[in-house]
Amino acid sequence: LLVNAKRQAIQVSGSDVSVLLAGETGTGKEVFARAISTLSKRGEDVFMAINCGAIPENLIETELFGYEGGSFTGAKATGKLGKFEMAKDGTLFLNEIGDLPYAMQVKILRALEEKAITRVGGHQSIKVNPRIISASHRDLSKMVGEGKFREDLFYRLNVVPIYIPPLRDRGYDIILLARYFLEHFSGIYHKELKGFTAECERYLLGYSFPGNIRELKNLVEYGVIFEENPLVGLDNILNKMKPKEQLDSKNLSEMTKIYEKSIIESYLSRYGDHVEGKAKTAQKLGISMATLYRKLD
Repeated sequence: LLVNAKRQAIQVSGSDVSVLLAGETGTGKEVFARAISTLSKRGEDVFMAINCGAIPENLIETELFGYEGGSFTGAKATGKLGKFEMAKDGTLFLNEIGDLPYAMQVKILRALEEKAITRVGGHQSIKVNPRIISASHRDLSKMVGEGKFREDLFYRLNVVPIYIPPLRDRGYDIILLARYFLEHFSGIYHKELKGFTAECERYLLGYSFPGNIRELKNLVEYGVIFEENPLVGLDNILNKMKPKEQLDSKNLSEMTKIYEKSIIESYLSRYGDHVEGKAKTAQKLGISMATLYRKLD
């Protein structure tokens, strides 16, 4: 699956076709987007990334399209360029496009169709033509069916879909990535670590990594910081995943509750800590929403 995703990314890099990257949170969608941009004819131009789910709804339009000076209270007198204008000849990466409010989806579509934007508070049409790469951990086709995502925008963005598989489906890549991160962080923290114990590597291979590459990177950094031996051991990694002090003086029932909560939180990190994410988590775990909330309390 990963080899296929890489091949597709290389093939589409030479054109300006819109690409939609799909995959769980933490799988490296932005890495793919940057690679496609670098290999493209726009590689020397601007690569502009924006996380549509991390910007307050009332600020999204100004972030994307900019604003004219004095157009609202608190606006800079000189105005501000938006991401579309900053990347007008480069690549614009719209991450978590599924979190974009429905009203903004209309304006994005218009900008893509007309290849022009108008700043907030302005009247002049500004020509822009960025190459669009978007990404989402959500099922956009399902959202279209539910009326939560515009069908016309979906087809505009989904000319070439590329699915990036989760880390748990990538086999020995887990160890290769872990060793890469180990070397990287050993240099940063000035540690002379030779690798992982065999026991630790076996555990990493069998772990599901709901947070994917981002979670693995975090685990390895923790291990590098606190390991006092030449090889990073399993106990060190487990201290990060399930802190021992958390389990001290707990009976079996209490430890079970802690473990259940850690499993639920790992699923929420995958599907999102919103109502839809919680519903998906409850479905996957075979429990009701009420049970889910009770176990989180």
